[in-house]
Amino acid sequence: MKLTDFEKVNLKLQQSENLYMIFLAIIIGTLAGFAAVFIRILIEEISSISFPGDKTLLENLIAIPWYYKLLVPVIGGVIVGPMVYFFAPEAKGHGVPEVMASMIQKGGRIRPRVALIKALASSVTIGTGGAAGREGPIIQIGASIGSTVGQILNFPTRRIKTLVGCGAAAGIAAAFNAPIAGILFALELLLMDFSAEKLIPIAISSVISTTISRNIEGNFAAFITPQYSLVSPYELLFYVILGLFAGIISYLFIKTLYFSEELFDEKIKIPGYFKPAIGGLLLGCIGIFFPQVLGMSYDSMNLALQGKVLIMSSLILIFAKIIATSVTLGSGSSGGIFAPSLFMGAMLGSMFGGVINNFFPDISANSGAYALVAMAGLVAGTTRAPITAFIIVFEMTANYQIILPLVIVCVISTLISAKLSRESIYTLKLVLKNINLQDGVETNVMESLLVKDIYKKNIDSVDTLNNLEDILDKSIRNSNQVLPVTNSNGLYEGIISITEFLLLFKNREQLNELIIAKDIMNTKVIPLVPEDNCHNAIDRMKTYNIDGIPIVNNHNDRKLIGILWASDIHSQYLKEIERLELITKLTSSIKVKDKESQVTFQIGYIATEIKVPKNFIGKKISELDIRKQFGVEILAVKTIYKGKESFIAFPKSDYIFNNSDKITIAGLAKNVNILKNN
Repeated sequence: MKLTDFEKVNLKLQQSENLYMIFLAIIIGTLAGFAAVFIRILIEEISSISFPGDKTLLENLIAIPWYYKLLVPVIGGVIVGPMVYFFAPEAKGHGVPEVMASMIQKGGRIRPRVALIKALASSVTIGTGGAAGREGPIIQIGASIGSTVGQILNFPTRRIKTLVGCGAAAGIAAAFNAPIAGILFALELLLMDFSAEKLIPIAISSVISTTISRNIEGNFAAFITPQYSLVSPYELLFYVILGLFAGIISYLFIKTLYFSEELFDEKIKIPGYFKPAIGGLLLGCIGIFFPQVLGMSYDSMNLALQGKVLIMSSLILIFAKIIATSVTLGSGSSGGIFAPSLFMGAMLGSMFGGVINNFFPDISANSGAYALVAMAGLVAGTTRAPITAFIIVFEMTANYQIILPLVIVCVISTLISAKLSRESIYTLKLVLKNINLQDGVETNVMESLLVKDIYKKNIDSVDTLNNLEDILDKSIRNSNQVLPVTNSNGLYEGIISITEFLLLFKNREQLNELIIAKDIMNTKVIPLVPEDNCHNAIDRMKTYNIDGIPIVNNHNDRKLIGILWASDIHSQYLKEIERLELITKLTSSIKVKDKESQVTFQIGYIATEIKVPKNFIGKKISELDIRKQFGVEILAVKTIYKGKESFIAFPKSDYIFNNSDKITIAGLAKNVNILKNN
């Protein structure tokens, strides 16, 4: 049976899978919504015990004796340090990089205990004055919930990653009462994929989580935002400048945070479970003089949004918060960077807006408006997620007039921060751990595609002695931009760029007899051999900025045998991804049932997983001619490689079966059953 027979059932499998994923998205959104509410209540309770009083948290912090501000963060560090160190080291720090690492390295698999430890550790950290936010922990907890659901159901990697995205989106949506921002955060930062397959369950999970949060705590905005209006078109110039400052402050925050992490990890030689207490002591020293930076600092942000923070105070608090957050998270305590970024943005905007108001009162809004826009700018600059950043603030204000300033500040802040630091506050942690963002299925697919299976053998090439007229004749028949050059023995010498050649050909009357192919060819392009893989081919094409690369028999004799085009690699890559998706759906349908179960995907046709028959062991697939003998197709092989189970979709004909192999087969029910009993 041909592969196209299986592709006919793709739509049916997709529809049933989508319904199942929607059901799970509702469950995850509900759990994440309740988790977000629980963390918010827990932080408030711990804060009220740590800093007692009958006023706002900021007023209580200002009123209590100095030794409270010094000692309470230390006590928080003493509690959090052993909790994280011994039970879940992944709960250390700001959470999102750990989720990203799990997506890349473990297919989205997160230990279930992480949700509980992260909730407790971050609540204690923030409740005892830690200068961090609850949003990062809520994201990690939601992601852990989604991952746990996927693992319990024994889902494949593709589905688990989507469920992780559902949990993360639900977490941030509930934290900010901003469902659209939750959706975009998961798609823009975690999955980097806006396909409908992932968008639908993530959107549902985000909406459900927000609904849970609103029903329990009310439909409120996270901050008391000022009424905003663009006073003058000239004011957009001020926002350009504000975006520049936001990008610079974002860069300073990223660098200071990771300097602090390196300091505590590498320089301070004490057991890891003591380090959060040291960080708490340093934080307490800052809190004595600047209590505004302790905790999530929402009260201080609201004051800035109302224009009630002095210009000089705003400037000082920016840097005080950078240091306070860096020692909190760098020492090993648990919390997020969203709230600190928002705080720095609020203070930056308050300061900048105050200065602008003094010099240009007739064409500028109040300082609170600048504080609001700068909050999004700092989030965009630190996370490199400008769409998520301005959507968060837009959802808080529901004011269309703020869109232009938001877009300007977020985009410029992102560009400036990216210019100063290649990595975001999330990805830098991955890079420092040698985790490659490009690792994953896509890279594996490209590496599995070999040049010999794709390259074109019928090619046009030119001889090193051909003149311009000869080259033109070949280029007319060749619509691509690369023309290989060979010598009289057919050995590869270099390539000619058709674009550059055509520019030269304008003067063909004077140059035709003077210039030959050897004079204009590029000899720096190293050819490929059939055994190379397409991942290397694409890298080489990018290096030379060409869309095709010559193929030689081997690197010794360099006989030209064909050419490989980028377009052909892309087409084959898409086919391989489609085949993997189809096989994953069939095998996952089998996996959730008993070992010997089967899936009916078309009338009379079934797919099932069986242990490899004894008479297959030690033989190649090509030797057995399974399709002809049994009338079935081998879809996949599970084998043990280096002690780990490995999955091979559509194994090649030279694959040799091992004793431990299991094979997924599909075909007419009677044929499958014959092979099962063979």
